Formats: sequence, structure tokens, C-alpha cells
Amino acid sequence: MKIGVIIESFRQPFAQAVKSAAKIGANGVQMYANTETVHADMTAADIREVKNILSGEGLEVSALCGDFGCDMYYTRDRASIDREKRIMEIAKELGTDIVTTHIGVVPEDSSCKQYESMHEVCRELAEFADSMQGHFAVETGPEKAALLKSFLDALGSRGVAVNFDPANLVMCAGDNPAEAVRTLKDYVVHTHAKDGLMLRQTDTRRLYAPQYYGLEPEAWDCIKEVPLGEGGVNWNEYFKALREIGYDGYLTIEREVGEDPAKDIALAADFLRKFM
Repeated sequence: MKIGVIIESFRQPFAQAVKSAAKIGANGVQMYANTETVHADMTAADIREVKNILSGEGLEVSALCGDFGCDMYYTRDRASIDREKRIMEIAKELGTDIVTTHIGVVPEDSSCKQYESMHEVCRELAEFADSMQGHFAVETGPEKAALLKSFLDALGSRGVAVNFDPANLVMCAGDNPAEAVRTLKDYVVHTHAKDGLMLRQTDTRRLYAPQYYGLEPEAWDCIKEVPLGEGGVNWNEYFKALREIGYDGYLTIEREVGEDPAKDIALAADFLRKFM
């Protein structure tokens, strides 16, 4: 397995953040695809510049994050779907087959309009990824692994995949990450290294997409991200499950809070190496 880091987690200018990633011994980086540096309107020259900056520090791209909000999965917005496809093309040009995203919350009722819309959009994106021999990777968290698997199975495409975030499963779905790895074993192509706590249980639709389910929004203080090893993820069991399924890809550190992200990311990298 390899260590990655979401470049935006450093909260530094791109070139400086790349140097910071190399300094902690990362093998690669994941980048958001809606920034000044990486975006849907990148030119060939822009892509070359990003690749040169990364290769200059011996880093590769683990994945792009094509997360533009979950609205398009409920509204079938054509412009957003086409932008997501363009991000998949850019990902290939940057040297990765993986684009990760949040799609909202998969409903338990497969006959409802929300499920129908999400299925239609995800199927189109999955088939597009499949045509490029790439992966459109849905991030875990809003629903339990068994429900996500049934949704992905119904898409009937190898282009669809999973970006496995153990913290989201603990914080939001209240699911066991190790067992979830085994459930989603056929889909896992990328992971986020993050830890967290559920402070109070809630309907995750109220967090991710309340307006599309006619619900009142829930405050995000019901969950809490914490440093690796201080939350609800059992890392010994989690790594054991990853090895069982033969996963040998990236463990990409994501740090969304904290006063000193560079320090936190370095500590997270050291923590992960204890299991590798």
C-alpha cells in the first residue's frame, strides 16, 4: 500500500503543498478538480505544468476529487454531468484512472424518484468511466456498505467503484469499516485515511441532501473528525480487511480540521506506516 495526501489539506499554495507532501514521504497526491490549479477548463499546457511540478518532487496523482455537490445526482443537471466527464478525461491525462465523488444518500426504497435519478446519473458516469478504462469512485459514508453495494451492483458497470473512507462510515452511517471493506471488496480502488466520532445519531439525508428528501437540515456538529487513532476506526482490523481483499492502492490522508495541518498530516503518515 502507498501513502497519499489530499493536497488541499495542507492549506498551502499548490507548489508549496507538493513540496510538503514530498517532505512527509508521500507517494502521491489527490487533488480537488475545482481549484485554480486543477479544473475542467485546463489546457494541455496547464496539465503539463501540474505534472512537471509533481514529477519534480517524485509524486504521482492517486486520484482527482470531482466532488461538485450532490445536486446533479438528484436533478440530472446536464452541464454538471458533462463537467464530471471532462474531469475523468483530465484525470487520465494526469496519470490516474480514478475520480472520486460524493453522490448524496442512496435511498433504501429503490422505487422512489431520488433513487431513480441517482441511478440514471451514476450509470451514465460509470459507463463513461468504463469506456475509458477508468473508475468513477463513490465515497463511502452516508449509507451502510450493504446498501451502497446493492446500488452499485444494480448499475452493471465495472466503471463504477468505491473510494473507501472509514471515518465517514463511523461518523455518519455507524458502520464497521472492516466489515464494510469485505462487503465492498469488488469495488474498492482508493481509500481516504481519516478517523472520526459519531457524537449523535442522525438521518444522514439531513446532512447530505435534506432539500431533496423534504427534511430539515442537520448541523454537522453531530460528527467530529479526529487524528488517526483517536476515533472510532479500529485500524488493526481495518488493515487486516484491506489485506484480505488484496488492496494494494493508496491510503490518502484527508485532514479537514486542525490548527496545524502540515504537522497533523506528518503524524498521520507516521501512524499509517506502523501498519504497512
